[in-house]
Amino acid sequence: RVPIYDPRIVPFQNISLSPAACVFHYGAEVFEGLKAYRRPDGEVQLFRPWDNMERMKNSAIRLGLPVVPPEDALEAVKALVKVDERWVPSDPGTSLYIRPFLYGTDAKLGLHGVHTAQFIIILSPVGSYFDHGMEPVKIIVETEDVRAVRGGTGEAKCGGNYASALPWVLKAKEQYGANQVLFCPNGDVQETGASNFALIQGNEIITKPLTDEFLHGVTRDSVLTVAKDLGYQVSERNFTVAEMKAAIENGAEAILTGTAAVISPVTSFVIDGQEVAVQSTERGEAIRKAVTDIQYGISEDKHGWLVEVC
Repeated sequence: RVPIYDPRIVPFQNISLSPAACVFHYGAEVFEGLKAYRRPDGEVQLFRPWDNMERMKNSAIRLGLPVVPPEDALEAVKALVKVDERWVPSDPGTSLYIRPFLYGTDAKLGLHGVHTAQFIIILSPVGSYFDHGMEPVKIIVETEDVRAVRGGTGEAKCGGNYASALPWVLKAKEQYGANQVLFCPNGDVQETGASNFALIQGNEIITKPLTDEFLHGVTRDSVLTVAKDLGYQVSERNFTVAEMKAAIENGAEAILTGTAAVISPVTSFVIDGQEVAVQSTERGEAIRKAVTDIQYGISEDKHGWLVEVC
């Protein structure tokens, strides 16, 4: 379908929708998350925005939403960031968070195809994720429940995938003071409710291969690519909770990857009610610095990831 636009940049405000809009009743919604960074020379740049816009297109297709062409979505992001350029902070570790989202507006209660939608982008300055030092990241290992299933919407970045994980996250916090839940149905290590997961064992990074069960993280791909540049061997393969536990007990590191922190080193796991400490976070922190140095224009961009805005 040929999209019809009425593009506007307006002050942040509430949205008026029909109570019958399909976003409320059938979850017709997808979103993205990316950042704008201020370089040492004062210019502003985006990190891999093409990949986010392409993923948003694929998410929209999976949920049956009208598609905003990636080139149009990126132009909208750049236009808004240019207008609000003064809000891109310059302190170390800070950035401007960008949240594009697309939702169905058809006001019909019958289950039907989505024909009309709104595409909106909002911005927010964000501080350094580790402003007060690295916070302990404790993870509960959940072997019975699943975040998503093969053939479902796990690969799409839609709100329902995150909402379905929330009860488990709240339970983990209440019972164990944990930050996240690592879903490992039948012992198969997958991902947490909001981040991709990997082990760092010596010079090898081990992570589950990409399937349609979980999100194809832009940060995940960035971390694995930079790790290869640093000399790591990347193994995308299935592995079990038992293998992971043995690796951690033998000195392996564990990391979560995502837009907010890039890498959050895991400091402990709760497996079958027993806490297993991670002995080191040094490798993960070093890889994180290598990625963020590219994002902020401190290191050379060898992969063509950066798009200058202003």
